[in-house]
Amino acid sequence: MILPTYFISHGGGPWPYMPEMQSANALLAQSLADIPRQLVTRPKAILMVSAHWVSQDGFKVMACAQPPMLYDYHGFPEHTYQISYPAPGAPWLADRVSQLLNGASLHVQSDETRGFDHGAFVPASIMYPDADVPITQLSINAGYDPALHLSLGRALAPLRKEGVLIVGSGLSYHNLREIYRGGSEASAQFDAWLQHVMLALPPQEREKALIQWQTAPCARQAHPEEDHLIPLMVATGAAEDEPVTCVYHEKTAFANITVSSFRFGAGNHD
Repeated sequence: MILPTYFISHGGGPWPYMPEMQSANALLAQSLADIPRQLVTRPKAILMVSAHWVSQDGFKVMACAQPPMLYDYHGFPEHTYQISYPAPGAPWLADRVSQLLNGASLHVQSDETRGFDHGAFVPASIMYPDADVPITQLSINAGYDPALHLSLGRALAPLRKEGVLIVGSGLSYHNLREIYRGGSEASAQFDAWLQHVMLALPPQEREKALIQWQTAPCARQAHPEEDHLIPLMVATGAAEDEPVTCVYHEKTAFANITVSSFRFGAGNHD
């Protein structure tokens, strides 16, 4: 059985742990909670490619058996800095990722101290609230080269036949400075382009468009720095010839921002 891959918009900060933010993120929570039901089999592990882990030299993969927590957000209530999501790590998966990347001539290093950042533990806490699925994180590269990250996804593709769920965790719109000043229109225009690229274009044209994403309407208004978009490239590359489904789409997220998430490959509901 081959697992699909996902690009998810993971929301803002530690929202599942804040009652005042839960209702505003109800549709996002519903979409994340539905992912396990879309899978034909329970994953042996999750490989989470988070926008919040950026490495300067090649890639890094989490290799610890019991990852700590990394509270990489600011200005939230004190209790959100005591969150525990005790999912086990998967050192065996880190070894397999290193093998695959080395085989594709992609430089990778193991990191035995890295903790779960909120791009990983926040969506995982909704997908698997019992924290009983092992998770390993893989960084993105600071150069943000779309073609490189598509190649990264291709190198990781064999994992889908090995019971590993590949999840790119970011946001389809990420410009916090301008979110209340034109963010609604910019996100809508960029999302319309993204929906067309992901759902209407054949795979070869889709990847060409993603490589040239900066030519999209409102591209830099939506992503002044593309760290939250780059995980999409990894999810795409790992399932490049397969159909794409929009599994989350909302026009009134945050400050009336349009956001989306996508699945690559067939789901159990199809």
